[in-house]
Amino acid sequence: MKNFSYIIILSILFISCKEKTENKVVTTPVTVQTETPKVTQINAFKGQQVTGVSVSNEGRIFINFPRWRKGVKNSVAEITNNTNTAFPNEDWNSWEIGNKIEANKFVGVQSVVVYNQLIYVLDTRSALFQEVLDAPRIFVFNINTKELEHTYILNEDAYHPNSYINDLRLDKKNNKIYFTDSGNSGLVILDLKTEKFTRVLDNHSSTAAEVDFLTFENKTWTNSVNSDGIALDTKNNKLYYHALSGYSLFSIPTKALTLEDEKEIEKAVTFEAKTSAPDGMIFDENGNLYFADLEHNKIMCRKPDGNIHTLIEGDGIKWADTFSIYNGYLYFTNSRINEVTADISNMEFTVNKIALAN
Repeated sequence: MKNFSYIIILSILFISCKEKTENKVVTTPVTVQTETPKVTQINAFKGQQVTGVSVSNEGRIFINFPRWRKGVKNSVAEITNNTNTAFPNEDWNSWEIGNKIEANKFVGVQSVVVYNQLIYVLDTRSALFQEVLDAPRIFVFNINTKELEHTYILNEDAYHPNSYINDLRLDKKNNKIYFTDSGNSGLVILDLKTEKFTRVLDNHSSTAAEVDFLTFENKTWTNSVNSDGIALDTKNNKLYYHALSGYSLFSIPTKALTLEDEKEIEKAVTFEAKTSAPDGMIFDENGNLYFADLEHNKIMCRKPDGNIHTLIEGDGIKWADTFSIYNGYLYFTNSRINEVTADISNMEFTVNKIALAN
């Protein structure tokens, strides 16, 4: 009898929803988080502020540590058996602040992205958040042989002296790589065929910071960070991006990024939604967009229909910085940027993962 009543209630709800739809009185669907995923810590680093993480098709985990201070042991590393192993070797990671710049040594690595058997290492060529020491570049290594396969160096008109080229997304469909610049707001596009870099939306309202501070438990983190998070929707051929110091998510069709007229590119920009202030962002294969709510220790999920819900929140989330997806898990780093004042020698920074719903 209880089951019969339940069926009747469902039928009434279905009929009611159908009538409203036919009369065009349609409400926004509500997404319900049915189960809170558990945070699993992969590794922890005391006194070493990890920001980037990327997982290969075979489950190998690569990470990076930006040179925001002296004492960075490795710019790029692979996590093997709970250890932090320099990648591709110690020599590439041996540069120190004050040393002469060398072509084949990392200076200030901000992001690593693994695609198939290659790892793309984004070197800002900036240390201590100061002006670039030479042109930002992308080193491409084979993760198996550890050999350098290629180096892409930004041409002078693609960056500014105060640029901080922050993150990247590969678009193999269009043979492009897209980058955000969080130092001087804008997007940068690399044509992999011509190896030419193009800068667009330079100092545009969609790439610029909206606020000059964020709030964490009534404490103010004063900073103005421009275009930072970037994510590629390969199904709909759209690039999404977001200023870190801001609450607006924007997108642009990838075909618009091939236009030569800057005004036409600007017209193609779409405001998508008001969101929390995030750092990194990533799409899964189902079109879900994951990003952080930095101010509230959360990771959010935006569904393809536009609904946004909390995926996870709590003390296990401390400035969720960069995301990578592998085998049904969302990997992320806790970079704790808002908590850093000066000395970080006793602080612990972590790489973690959580299971995603099927």
